[in-house]
Amino acid sequence: MPDEFYMRLALEAAWEFQGRTYPNPAVGCVICSQHGEILAIEAHQKAGEAHAEVRAVKTALGRLNPSLIFPQDPTALHAFLLANHQNLLKDASIYVTLEPCNHYGTTPPCALLLRALHVRRVCIGMKDESPKASGGMARLVKAGIGVKQGVLEKECALLLAPFLAWQKGHFSFFKLAMSSNGVIDGGIVTSEASRKRVHELRQHLSLLAIGGNTVRTDRPTLDARLCAGKAPDVLIYSREAQFDQSIPLFSVPERKVTIASSWEPLLCSPFVMIEGGEGTLRALPEQTQWLLVFRSAHFKTGQCPCITARFKRVWHQPCGEDMMEWYIRE
Repeated sequence: MPDEFYMRLALEAAWEFQGRTYPNPAVGCVICSQHGEILAIEAHQKAGEAHAEVRAVKTALGRLNPSLIFPQDPTALHAFLLANHQNLLKDASIYVTLEPCNHYGTTPPCALLLRALHVRRVCIGMKDESPKASGGMARLVKAGIGVKQGVLEKECALLLAPFLAWQKGHFSFFKLAMSSNGVIDGGIVTSEASRKRVHELRQHLSLLAIGGNTVRTDRPTLDARLCAGKAPDVLIYSREAQFDQSIPLFSVPERKVTIASSWEPLLCSPFVMIEGGEGTLRALPEQTQWLLVFRSAHFKTGQCPCITARFKRVWHQPCGEDMMEWYIRE
């Protein structure tokens, strides 16, 4: 198989966790044996947990030696893999969407682990430009490992774009639930799997923004109860400052609710999800370039406002019986 095939598998794995790795980047990794057999397809899933490369090495070694019992702590796991890899991945090929990190952060350097495995080659989608984390490629080359950079570089850059944006101070996207024929109103639209995914995203946000009309009509809670996560602070975008305080979102403990007639508070927050209807979407600030759609497999009666017309779909994958679709503004 060509390198692009394996890198696409790494991209697919990473996109599933886009946003849920905040403040870390979404990264995917695939490991193949010297004969081309896929041994692991993994992704970084949450900040503070094992990076994609570490997860992939764990999966691959577990497949080759089922007797291994791996520790859960990411630092302990890294040390365990270094001590117990038994050269089982010698001459393997590794595909990773972002250059393996070369620094000690929450977890040890991934480049250090890959070097110790004596793999034959490492294919990298994007070079890490961060002064703190870069240098992984140089470490691998110095160890005599073949390194190929730029495999599906454009696609990997798109995957990395949200991370680079929130590192600079602000990334925001509009979340929308939609029927298969484009209807966005009329109660619950998508499956429980999609609603849980939204709650998983909410728990990582620095801010959740929502249109005032949606608050008055839907009377939402806007918490993360479906994943037992922390409810985000809320910005209500509204020209009218008065709201019924019995609306559930106002009663969530340890939450700050801001009501503003401009998007300025949103732009001061690093990681923001915006919810609302068609009116909110049309009033989005210029800085909001991304759209996340959970598209149901079912039809609904109602108006179809062609909301995605100004956006280009860049990725899609199943989420339960629905489809999760990422778009970027054209």
